Amino acid sequence: MKQGVQGSTGARAARVPAQQRPARAEAPARERDAAVPGAARGEHTHGERPVPAPGPRAAVRRSSVRGQILDALRTALVTGELLPGEVYSAPALGERFGVSATPVREAMQQLTLEGAVEVVPNRGFRVVRRGARELAELAEVRALIEVPVMLRLARTVPAERWAALRPLAEETVRAAACGCPATYAEADRAFHRALLALSGNEQLVGIAEDLHRRSQWPPVRHGRAGLVADAADHLALLDALSAGDCDVVRRLVGEHFAGAGRALPVPGRETGD
Repeated sequence: MKQGVQGSTGARAARVPAQQRPARAEAPARERDAAVPGAARGEHTHGERPVPAPGPRAAVRRSSVRGQILDALRTALVTGELLPGEVYSAPALGERFGVSATPVREAMQQLTLEGAVEVVPNRGFRVVRRGARELAELAEVRALIEVPVMLRLARTVPAERWAALRPLAEETVRAAACGCPATYAEADRAFHRALLALSGNEQLVGIAEDLHRRSQWPPVRHGRAGLVADAADHLALLDALSAGDCDVVRRLVGEHFAGAGRALPVPGRETGD
C-alpha cells in the first residue's frame, strides 16, 4: 500500500508540466532575481518592473543647457539687451532661446541670488536697476578685499609667477580692442580670478568674483576706448606686482576700482533714475 501511494505520487508528478515543478523552478528564480535589481539582496519588488535610474548623460545635458542659458542671460545683461526695470517671463525667454521654460527659470533663480534680477510673482523676473551709488559701493568693497591681498602677494610672490599671468592680461587687451563688453567682461574676470588665486584662499576668490560680476553691469566704461584703458591697467599692475612696488600697486588698484565705480551717464544722478 505504501508503495502504491508513492507510485501514485510519482505518477502525478510526472504529469505536472516541467515549468511548474518546484525543483525545476529554482534555476529560473535565480535568473529572475539576477535580472531584477535588488532582488538578490532581499529587497521587496512586489512583482513590479524595475524603473531604470536616470543616466548621467541626461543629467549632464540638463546642466549644460541651464549653464548655457545662464551665460546667455549674463551676456544680455552686460550688453544691455535685457533692460533694467523690464520684466521678462521664463516662457518668452525660453522661446527666444529655443528651450523650455525650466532651464530659463533655473538660470533666472541663479541671477536672483546674484542680485541681477528679482522675482515678480505671476509675471516673471525684473532686471534690477543699479544706480551709481550701488556701483561705487561695490567698487569700495572690492578694494577693501583685494588691495590688502595684492599688497601681500607683491611682497611674497616671485616674479616668474607674475609672468605666468601676462597672457591673461594680454587677453584682456585683445578683448578690449574688439569693443564687445561681454567678451571683455569674461576676460577681465579670468585675469582677476587668476591673480587672487595666488593667495590660495578659495573663499576669497569666490567672494571677489561674485562682487566683480555684480559690478560689471550696467557697463560703466562705454566704448572701446574705455575698455582699452581698463585693460591697460592690468599690464601696469602686473609690472608693479612683479617689481614688488607696493606703492604703485596700491595706486593702480585704487584707480582701477574707482574707475569701475564711476557713475553713468548723467552727472549728479543715479543710473536708472
